[in-house]
Amino acid sequence: MTDTPAPGRRRPWSHRTRPGVDLAFAVPLSLWETAWLVPDPVYGYGLDVWAAQGAREHIDAAGRAYMRRLRALLITALVLAVLAAISRARWTVVTHLLVALLAGGALTAARHDRDRSHAPPPGCVRYSAHC
Repeated sequence: MTDTPAPGRRRPWSHRTRPGVDLAFAVPLSLWETAWLVPDPVYGYGLDVWAAQGAREHIDAAGRAYMRRLRALLITALVLAVLAAISRARWTVVTHLLVALLAGGALTAARHDRDRSHAPPPGCVRYSAHC
């Protein structure tokens, strides 16, 4: 038997994706991801903090939920970028990597804000009895 593939078969990585098809996937997916990323700090996290009315445990829960949503978006964008790279769709890869960069920056800022708000008082040894 020969190992040549059938003429009608085509592997996704064997040929570059046509630019029209590439842009048809890149634009709507990047708009959807950006539409999820941009208003979430205001309408997701911000309204949860507002509704908490100063209750620290509810504010912390809202912050953790916001970071989980950012992490989910980051993972989704990276998985889609890998799938687009396998299909050799360069514009889709670029747009997903840009969205992943934005999501990673927002996640880093959220973690930094949480670490700063939960820092022990100055001069406190981290594992001492009275901190």
